Amino acid sequence: MKTNTISGIIGCIVIILFAYFIWTWGFCRFYVGADQMAIVTSKDGLELPSGQILADQGQKGILREPLGEGRHFLNPIANDWKIVPVVIIPAGKVGIVTAKDGKSLPPGEFLADEDQKGIWKNVLGPGKYRLNPEGYDVTLADAVNIPIGYVGVVTSLSGKKAPDGQFAGPGEKGVRKDILQPGLYYINPNAYKIDVLEIGLSQVALTGREGGQVVTKNKAEVQNAAMDQLASNVLAKQLERRKDYMGLRKSAAAPADNKAPAGKALKAQAPQSVSSFGLQQFVEFPSRDGFEIHLDMSVEFELEPDKISEILLKYGDLPAVVDKIIMPQIQSVSRLKGSSYRAQDFIVGEAREKFQNELRETLFTVLQKKDIKVHNSLIRHVDVPDQILLPIQQSSLATEQNLTNIALQATARKQAELNTEESLIEQRRQQVMQETEKIVAEIKAQQEKSVAEIQAGTNLLVARTAQETAGVRATVTRIAGQADAQVITMVEGEKSNGFKLQLGAIGNPAAYSLLMFGKELNPKLNIQIIHAGEGTLWTDLKQSGLGTLGSIKALVPEAGK
Repeated sequence: MKTNTISGIIGCIVIILFAYFIWTWGFCRFYVGADQMAIVTSKDGLELPSGQILADQGQKGILREPLGEGRHFLNPIANDWKIVPVVIIPAGKVGIVTAKDGKSLPPGEFLADEDQKGIWKNVLGPGKYRLNPEGYDVTLADAVNIPIGYVGVVTSLSGKKAPDGQFAGPGEKGVRKDILQPGLYYINPNAYKIDVLEIGLSQVALTGREGGQVVTKNKAEVQNAAMDQLASNVLAKQLERRKDYMGLRKSAAAPADNKAPAGKALKAQAPQSVSSFGLQQFVEFPSRDGFEIHLDMSVEFELEPDKISEILLKYGDLPAVVDKIIMPQIQSVSRLKGSSYRAQDFIVGEAREKFQNELRETLFTVLQKKDIKVHNSLIRHVDVPDQILLPIQQSSLATEQNLTNIALQATARKQAELNTEESLIEQRRQQVMQETEKIVAEIKAQQEKSVAEIQAGTNLLVARTAQETAGVRATVTRIAGQADAQVITMVEGEKSNGFKLQLGAIGNPAAYSLLMFGKELNPKLNIQIIHAGEGTLWTDLKQSGLGTLGSIKALVPEAGK
């Protein structure tokens, strides 16, 4: 019995858990995908107070906070839900939020904080946002991209009005002192107006009776096409405001609804950038002699960068600056300076240049005090009445023709002088050539003479040297001969003395002769003397005084062998 009870309880628990699983996963579960959100409506809770649109937790109605991406479980009996896309703000855009629910705004205010009803002061930057479309409308607007060469002057559109002639401070409405440098800014166009003003050279070009044109610098091109498009949009809006001021816009098309569909990005069109606007003004004044003068002129000017906000506060945008400051000064200075010149002075170059210099210097001084820097003013053309222009032109032509003729005569005279000078130059050249040849010949002769003199001197020196050498050689020969003779004398004397001593030692000249004779004989000679009687060799030897064979042996030891 107890076992059956336990089994029944366990079975009931299993059935309940299974039923809860089926209910939860089959009826309460739903999934919110990427870039989506779930708007939940509570069917149970406290009734909403009067004027409240979105419900908080515990209240009946559309809940303020949507559910994000992922898996969710809600009781379908107590709640309803629907899946909608999230709000996506693309790059280069801002989201302007209009709250349908919240506290009421104070009197005089039209921008709301995040807990107030109305247009929020703060904007949504690029990204994804879960804002309940039942309580909030989001519209897209371009971010402000100030191109290079421009600055942005900020005008606050909400708050207490700033004192006249002063910059707006925090919480005040009016022009602010700080300017925006080139770059990208996420600004609420309902809270602030941005005026882009050129900080480079601009030009007022005036064309006689036809009015004129203000030419400003073109926007700088950038590599990023999206940023370039934003810069074009900023410049196009500024141009529209300038056209409104100048009264040149004939008709204005109704602005298209720029409300951003949830989850979709707004694609902006690229208006063309215009860098000029027309003027309905021109420069005219009477000359000193009563003729009406019209000028074609250009004035190049630049707004001082650190004075841009003050200029906009005092005078307005560039067209207003041109209309209120620059053009009146151009006209005033032109009349003041031009009325002291005669009509013909505007045709003659020197007087016209003097007028142009005076105009430029005066404009520079006057506009510098108003924080506008004038770089140059140039008079391109002066429109003078025909009744004075034609005679002046004819007189000028006659004068110029006369000057031309004088110049031609002078040219012919100079040509004749040139020809004469060329002839004199040729004559002088020939003379110089002859003198040069003469000088060359003289130098050559002088060189040859010098060479001959040097050669003769050299030969004389050689002869003298040879003579001296010969004398030295003769002296040497004489001395050598004397020395040789003296040596011979001494040697032969000594030999003679030796002979005398030998002869004295032998004592007999005949014996000495035989001795000398014997010395001269070849030692290997074998001599045999045979006595053969009278009339023979021995007889002759005896007569010669040689004596006996013994004497010969005494004189010649080998004679007896």
